[in-house]
Amino acid sequence: MAEGTVTIAEALRYARARLAGGDSPRADAEILLAHVLGRPRSYLVAWPEQPLASDAWVAYQQLVARRAEGVPVAYLTGMRAFFGLELAVTDAVLIPRPETELLVEAALERLPHGPCALADLGTGSGAIALAIASVRPEARVVAVEASPRALAVARANAERLGLRNVELRQGDWCQGLGDERFDMIVSNPPYIRAGDPHLGQGDVRFEPAMALASGPEGLDAIRAILACAPAHLAPGGWLLFEHGYDQAEAVAGLMREAGFSGVQTLADLLGHGRVTLGRAPVGQPSFSVE
Repeated sequence: MAEGTVTIAEALRYARARLAGGDSPRADAEILLAHVLGRPRSYLVAWPEQPLASDAWVAYQQLVARRAEGVPVAYLTGMRAFFGLELAVTDAVLIPRPETELLVEAALERLPHGPCALADLGTGSGAIALAIASVRPEARVVAVEASPRALAVARANAERLGLRNVELRQGDWCQGLGDERFDMIVSNPPYIRAGDPHLGQGDVRFEPAMALASGPEGLDAIRAILACAPAHLAPGGWLLFEHGYDQAEAVAGLMREAGFSGVQTLADLLGHGRVTLGRAPVGQPSFSVE
């Protein structure tokens, strides 16, 4: 195709052919072209015969080539929708996924109405903390992240969205909480088993390893949070984890051993247990989970 003569329809056909081996070639092609043009995807449907400017066509081919190499669409566009928010993402953070919205929904159902305090450990792009803060402006939300690069992404998202009830802190899990206590602590920590073949497949290949894998069972980060969270929860406060589809029993067992009550697991739309939660023990400031 010669530059300056390519229409939207032709560009999409080209991209779908280049991306035919992927999971969603049509959607990927449309999202990338809409991004290049600065238009909604509906524009592509309404104006299929509209010619592309030569610079747009060149930019589109470059993005399609990178997507064909496996680079996630979210990293190519720099944005990802989550719980009604448009979040900036870079390769410093995990790409927010729809299944994590279950954790947000569960937190909102249990978070006290009115003034309250919540901490999000390992916030990454800030997706969970910002989603909750956007629905509960009266809540004080503290988002903790160990990676300075990831924290910068979360801070930029909070500022762009104008969410002033979120405080971003650098720290490793509870180290960012000082001596404060919260009504709820939530976390989507690393939970993939080290050496799991999925770490070398799909979008995950391009995401930060420290946010994905967590020891031989995938439970090291969850154990670390369980060891420190009670000292930062109000009596009866909630602790909620997202975890792997096959880890519900193990996580629930660890929470019960740690003294949490009312432990239960919530299933995603496919019926897999993905969020496990419980209420903080009373009169037990800290403990060790082996």
